[in-house]
Amino acid sequence: MNTFSSTVSKSTNPTLAVLGFKRQLVYHLHFWAFIAVAPLVVVQWQHHHFLLSGLLVLFAVNALLVIGLLRFRDTYFLKGLLFPLLAVVCAAYSTAINGHAGLYWAYPAASALFFLLPLREAIASNIVFVSVMAVVSFVKFPEADFWRITFSLGLTCLFSMIFAWLVGKLQNELTRLATTDPLTGCLNRSQLADILNSQIQMRERYDRLSSLILLDLDYFKMINDQWGHLAGDKVLKEMALRLRNRLRESDQLFRIGGEEFMLVLPETSQQEGSVLAHQLLTSISARPFLDDVKVTASASIAEVSKGETWSVWLNRADQALYEAKSRGRNQVVGAAGHLMPESQNPDEPLAPVIS
Repeated sequence: MNTFSSTVSKSTNPTLAVLGFKRQLVYHLHFWAFIAVAPLVVVQWQHHHFLLSGLLVLFAVNALLVIGLLRFRDTYFLKGLLFPLLAVVCAAYSTAINGHAGLYWAYPAASALFFLLPLREAIASNIVFVSVMAVVSFVKFPEADFWRITFSLGLTCLFSMIFAWLVGKLQNELTRLATTDPLTGCLNRSQLADILNSQIQMRERYDRLSSLILLDLDYFKMINDQWGHLAGDKVLKEMALRLRNRLRESDQLFRIGGEEFMLVLPETSQQEGSVLAHQLLTSISARPFLDDVKVTASASIAEVSKGETWSVWLNRADQALYEAKSRGRNQVVGAAGHLMPESQNPDEPLAPVIS
């Protein structure tokens, strides 16, 4: 979480929305930590604890840097790594010289680590934290207090870890639900602009080709009317499964409309994409969906061009798909309007799979 992109509105991108919430959490934790620690700098200085006062100054400066860089540059200063280091040192040293008064700060610091760092790093930091505090407590306090402090601090870390883990699982599940189509499991439109823009950037910076295929089921409304919407849903799920079976791991599959799908193909020219599009149409029409529902599809293929936006790229593919529909369906049309009639024969042997 070292950068927080603001390229796309968080309200339309669930992934960026989650990052926005994390940004706010980090911001407020450092803000209130600064509010709490800043007065202690003066207090410890007045008690002639100059080393502790200096450590607290470093803690406060780190908090200010995190707050300022998050606010003005959307950057997480050193990924938050100074917080656990300074928290362990300050809490341990304060406990060693101030007794129980310093110990009280260990509990909020240990809990905060689970919201500032990735879970594994937070667990590792807290193991070190509890171990250091246990050693200090063993030296500073009676044995009974040592056990109470060690177990209470350990339980605080454990409860915080469980809560942070559950929050992370919830965030991941909410992001998955917001970015995928619940019926087919394909990506939905919320990710479309980001993914197409990433392919455009690869084209602009490194001259790497990328193509997209739009694929639309022919006469899908007739399926719903004749066999019912439940059958139509099963056809769409089977459709997504057949498409996935022909794709590489780097390819991405979207459902962008009722019966319309989009495939993003990195490192793929329009000619290579047309081969795959023909394979897909053949696999769709080769055998019936469900028991006796025969389905065909129309497709278009468009290679990204330098200097165009994702919406222009998608619009070129959409125009070619419209042309494929108007020319009789069950065929592939390139974005330049070139008709590829060989796709009209579903019994033709499959071309080699793109790999």
